[in-house]
Amino acid sequence: MADDSAKKNWRPATQLVRGGTNRSNFAETNEGIFMTSGYIYETAEQAQRAFKGEEERFIYSRFSNPTVNMFQDRMKLLEGAESCWATATGMAAVFASLAATVNSGDRLVASKALFGSCDYVCRELLPTFGIETTMVEGTVLDQWRDALSQPTAAVFMETPSNPQMDVIDLPAVAELAHDAGARVVVDNVFATPILQKPLQLGADVVVYSATKHIDGQGRAMGGTILTNDVEWADGDLKQFLRHTGPSLSPFNAWVHLKGLETLHIRVRQHCKSAHEVANFMEGRKGIKRVIYPGLESHPQYELAKKQMDDSGTVVCFELEGNMANTFKFLNALEMIDISNNLGDAKSLVTHPATTTHQRLAPEARLDVGITDSLVRLSVGLEDVEDIKDDLAKALGE
Repeated sequence: MADDSAKKNWRPATQLVRGGTNRSNFAETNEGIFMTSGYIYETAEQAQRAFKGEEERFIYSRFSNPTVNMFQDRMKLLEGAESCWATATGMAAVFASLAATVNSGDRLVASKALFGSCDYVCRELLPTFGIETTMVEGTVLDQWRDALSQPTAAVFMETPSNPQMDVIDLPAVAELAHDAGARVVVDNVFATPILQKPLQLGADVVVYSATKHIDGQGRAMGGTILTNDVEWADGDLKQFLRHTGPSLSPFNAWVHLKGLETLHIRVRQHCKSAHEVANFMEGRKGIKRVIYPGLESHPQYELAKKQMDDSGTVVCFELEGNMANTFKFLNALEMIDISNNLGDAKSLVTHPATTTHQRLAPEARLDVGITDSLVRLSVGLEDVEDIKDDLAKALGE
């Protein structure tokens, strides 16, 4: 009982609730969880046809699964993409998208401002396979221009970046990258598919950690890779995923389907509260600076307004004083939890220099603006007045 929602002219909020639904013969209202590793064939000949690709059907849940497929289909409708592959984690999505693109002897150009694990993949892991990696200041177009003046296989960036909130000019970088022969891969986690559509801005591939806003309640890990390059998705990418096994659990896919139903409403409320928190923190005693794309003080404020539909759910700020003073602030928070996750219904705060980016050398952290007094706050769905009260008390007000 496959749903034909993809053919309906439903608006995005409706697609997030109903898109891609594939009901079984039991006609269930809620999406089914198909917790099975394998599938039964009526005949040996049918199994042979399935493995030869002559008959479309489920073979093995490492390759495909009905619940996972529903999640992939709904993500395609949300992103406006022709292809989606779900993975076990966001980092699996990042690595698979790059590993299915670059070969030994190829070049990768990436922005310096990356999540710690993404930095490791680009700067340390891929070079062990003979891939040359060049890191640039993502907000400096001339550095992209210089780096992409020679043939390049892949470009990778986060915008906004984690945790510095750098906003990169996607159309301009994509044009340079395509002239160099590169596939452009964008980590869109901070913006979410609600606020920014990288495929419409020139990107070739978009990756998400579904663990963040898509789940939205800190329950299940997952990732997605979305693209309009169907030939690549059904070729190199499919083969990499099929044979290396970073498959998404059907149960986690079901959790993410439930998350998608409320994603539009949640992200809008997150953004509203984050903007209010950013305004509240800016200029307060004990705060050196606040970093939020929705503030006019942000270096890429105008670009963020142009590329994004809203300013995001994360607010970063730098405290006066040293690390000890920053830890004192963090430990004084009563409601807001210390955690390295983000996009949760609960407000979460972390100290990037000692958590998500701790493996970087001190000079490397400073090079991308991560000081010992930088704090990243993922603004949750609590009453914003309670969030502000907790921050004010921790500041000693």
